[in-house]
Parts: sequence; C-alpha cells; structure tokens
Amino acid sequence: MRTHAEKCLTVSRLTVMCVTAVLAAALVLPAPTRAQEDRDPDIQEWVVPYEDSRPRDPMVAPDGRVWFVGQAGAYVAVFDPETEDFTKYDTDGVRPHNLIVDPDGIVWYAGNTASHIGRLDPATGEITRFMMPDEAARDPHTLIFDSQGDVWFTVQGGNFIGKFWPETGEVRLVKALEVEGGRRGNSSRPYGIVIDSNDRPWVALFNTNHIATVDPETFELETIELPWENALPRRIAITSDDVVWYGDWTRGTLGRIDPDTHAVTEFPLPGGEGARPYAMLADDADRVWVVETGPEPNRFIGFDPMTEEVFSVTEVPSGGGTVRHMYFDAETNAVWFGADTNTIGVAKPLSIYVSTYGTGRVDEGKLAAMLMDLDLSPRGIRERLKLGRPIYARTAAYGHFGRDPDDEGGFSWERTDLKDDLARAFG
Repeated sequence: MRTHAEKCLTVSRLTVMCVTAVLAAALVLPAPTRAQEDRDPDIQEWVVPYEDSRPRDPMVAPDGRVWFVGQAGAYVAVFDPETEDFTKYDTDGVRPHNLIVDPDGIVWYAGNTASHIGRLDPATGEITRFMMPDEAARDPHTLIFDSQGDVWFTVQGGNFIGKFWPETGEVRLVKALEVEGGRRGNSSRPYGIVIDSNDRPWVALFNTNHIATVDPETFELETIELPWENALPRRIAITSDDVVWYGDWTRGTLGRIDPDTHAVTEFPLPGGEGARPYAMLADDADRVWVVETGPEPNRFIGFDPMTEEVFSVTEVPSGGGTVRHMYFDAETNAVWFGADTNTIGVAKPLSIYVSTYGTGRVDEGKLAAMLMDLDLSPRGIRERLKLGRPIYARTAAYGHFGRDPDDEGGFSWERTDLKDDLARAFG
C-alpha cells in the first residue's frame, strides 16, 4: 500500500499532465495524439582527488550523497554533489570492486581478491567483513539487492554466483558453468548481474557466449546459449517487462533475450565491432543506456526498445578511458558512473512523453520539447510543490482533490501556475 506522501507525489505528476491536456485542448492548432521528446544527456564530471585510483561503481545513498569505490586505491569514498566534497575510507589494502547502499545508508562492498563482502558504517567508519565459505571464491565482483534487501553477487575468477543474507551473514554459492579450453581458464567469469521482478538473478558469463540465471528457491542454475559462438556478454540490463539486455563485447551489438522463450534478437551499435560495450542499464522509462568504450572518447548510447532505434550518442567529456558500471537514480532521473580518467560523473538522460488522448489542439512535439525544461523527477516535483512540509492534516476531511491551494502550502498540487507560461509559448 502506498503511503500518503507517495499518493500526493502521484497527484503532483497528474497535475502537470492535466494542465498540459487542458491547455492543449484549449488551443487551435491540429496535433497528433502523442509525442515523446528525447534529449542527449547532459554530462558533468568531477576529478577524484585520489590519484590513479580507478573510481568506479557509484551508487546514490538515501541522503543524496554518492558512494563509490577506488579499486586501484584501496578505498571506499563518498561525494556530496551539493558541496562537491569527497571523504575517503581506507579498506586496509583491500581493493574493492563494487558497492551498494542499503535504505539505512549502510555501504556494502565487494572485497575483490580478499574473499569477503564488507559492511561499512558511515557513522563510525567501522568495517565488518563477511568471509566467503569457499576459499575458491576469492574475488566477489558485482553486488545487487533483491526486493527483500538480500544481496546476489558474482564471483568472476572463482566462478560462482552467490547470495548473501545481511541480517544473518549467511552466504550460499552456486557453481557457474565451467569452460573447457576457455579464453581465460575454466571459469565462465560470472560478471554483470541484474534482478528481475521475481527476484531471479540473471548473469552475464563473460568467458562464454552464455547468460545464466538461478532459481531463487531451488538455487538451480540454468544457462542460455547465444546463437553466436564468439559472443561475449559482459554487462547486462533489465527492463520493467523482465526482458534481459546485454552488450556483446566482441561483436559490438546490443542483445535482447525474451525471459520466457529465451529468443534472442540483436541490434547493431553505432561503433560496430569496435564499440566494446561495457557499462549498461535501463532507466525508468525502459530506455537502455550502454557505454561504448572502444571509441575515445567513450560514448553514451541511448536505445529505445519500442522503436528499436538508437536515439542518442553522447561523448564523455573527460574521454572516459573506460566506463565500467553505472547506476540509475530515479529520484533525480540521473545516471552516475566512474571513469578510468579518475573521475566520477553524472549523466541526465531526459525524456518527456505527452498524450492528450485525441483532444490536442497544439503540436504535441513542441509541447513535449517545452516541458523538457521542467524538472519532473520525483525530487523535482517534491521541491516544486514543497511536499516535504506538514501540509497533509487538512486533507483528512473533504478529500484531497478539487480544493483551492492555501497560503500555507496546502493542496499545492492543485496549482495551475504553469498554464500561463505554456499558453504564452504557443501565442
């Protein structure tokens, strides 16, 4: 069940949509029934003050600060986008590969080459290590939460897919596919990992042409063989329909796997065979973003699964070196990344979808383009309507809707102050 604040957030989204629809119906030009406006992401980077440390795998904490690891510098660090300050926590020589942050702000990192998952308490700086139950699992690689707050992870060299229960410290390992005469030993190199809506992990096996998945109840391993023998999936992404997407490192393609039939469809990337797709994710509009690391500068590629077309190609300002992993922050509609140019950065891939359901009187493409200048992220809506204030007691009687906004900020979602600006824009 949604909280009261979440309901009000939904109302604020609907307010913007309704104002747009009313305005469109009131004006006099013919229009299509819907339009989507995409824009190349704006990218900003900050130089990390710890030299040659390979900052990577950032994740936004509940307080808005951005945590990341320094794989070559043996640290975990946090960056405050408001003050642009960095704070470093040494990991005693351990070179962490990846981290995630839980809802309480606790940081969990992959103790690569050190056979553990680490827990960092930001309040004290204390680190607790949870050791792997098998000494072969020496290199935890990439961590991800499921919907219960438990952690699935990959172990690249040790050739495992694992699950970790933070409350108990228990770790369970599943042996991944073994490779005969593989390019880099017998490990299938479990690498990128995503979780579907049923809490099932999907994993790219980077030393093979296979994608793996594990039954979260039985822990049974299943693999899907890609049709091309020389395919090498490295990172993967998942859209809201549970479709799995992968980047083929050797062939320069973007692949789609149907989760039910396992049918595979591929799409060429702009960089061709030299694209070297690495970091990738899906945003909350189900657009797939992948970084081509073959070209220099590296390039952010935006792909729309609905049109099956690339809609954006954007260079990383620092060059990127290699962008290895990314995190999408739905609160700010932004993608955070680390780069081998010793930077961390943020890309804001914006998209606006407008539909007046056949009542439009203006060009909806122009309307969508104009709305791009508004911050319609969850955080932007909350700040514009000042939803963080104690303004909800008055909604307990006579309903939430159809009320006049008051001077104290109550019913701010009923404001229609955008309509005049929109009307002026269309003459």
